[in-house]
Amino acid sequence: MDPLDLHLLSELEGGLPPVREPYEEIGRRLNLTGSEVLERIRKLQNAGIIRKFRARINQRRVGISANALVAWKHVDSLNGDMGSLLASYPCVTHCYERLPVPGRWEYTVYTVHHGYSRDAVLAEIGEIADHICAHEYVVLFSTEEFKRVPNVRVRENGSNTA
Repeated sequence: MDPLDLHLLSELEGGLPPVREPYEEIGRRLNLTGSEVLERIRKLQNAGIIRKFRARINQRRVGISANALVAWKHVDSLNGDMGSLLASYPCVTHCYERLPVPGRWEYTVYTVHHGYSRDAVLAEIGEIADHICAHEYVVLFSTEEFKRVPNVRVRENGSNTA
């Protein structure tokens, strides 16, 4: 890596600029062409310096303010894998299984849902529950969004917590 790569990484950490030609814009800041920016990004990926390059939508800025984790008790009457069944619903963005804590927490399957209102999210969860006959579940809505960075959590308002 050279100093220009370090400047490029710094630019990328802030996200792509919301313009028609983001790589051209970054290039303008670094005195490069958009093609040169892309070539450097590819080299940094091939070297393992950049592991992931993906879009992250700021949900709250686009109006998605109801984010829920649903903990489901396993339904024995379902033939097949409950996790796979729940994951098949388009409104489920994440789905995973965990071991229960016998006598304390019997929920084993978890789904994540996002929506524009709590009522809309609760309605879709209720429809799923009715459809698969799984009526023992807990809905936990998030109250604050954190952006994860190494060893520091940054709140949406920009303040840091350790």
